Amino acid sequence: MSVTTPPGPVARSIEDLIAQALECEHFELINESGNHAVPAGSESHFKLIVVSEAFAGERLLARHRKINAILRELLAGPIHALALHTYTPDEWRARFADAPLSPPCLGGSGGGKDAPNSGG
Repeated sequence: MSVTTPPGPVARSIEDLIAQALECEHFELINESGNHAVPAGSESHFKLIVVSEAFAGERLLARHRKINAILRELLAGPIHALALHTYTPDEWRARFADAPLSPPCLGGSGGGKDAPNSGG
């Protein structure tokens, strides 16, 4: 399981609840609270990526309902926003078999193809 930044109590609770309820092939929790107008150190906005065979045969809405049911108490309290990305192991491997390519270089100045040293 992977949690970005040192996990606070809410992140640890999310991780524990998911681990108890689902056997995950991949788990990633990203605290996105810093991207919002909340106090520093907040744990209110998260992105959760879960890969589990438990999602096999389920539509996206059913998968999200399953996660929401697991995190029900946290969603009623400290979690304000939760972006869910749920996959079966086969979907995960098909979609993310290789690391995504890095974007093309825009040159040292950050400009477009007409920028100096852009190589384009």
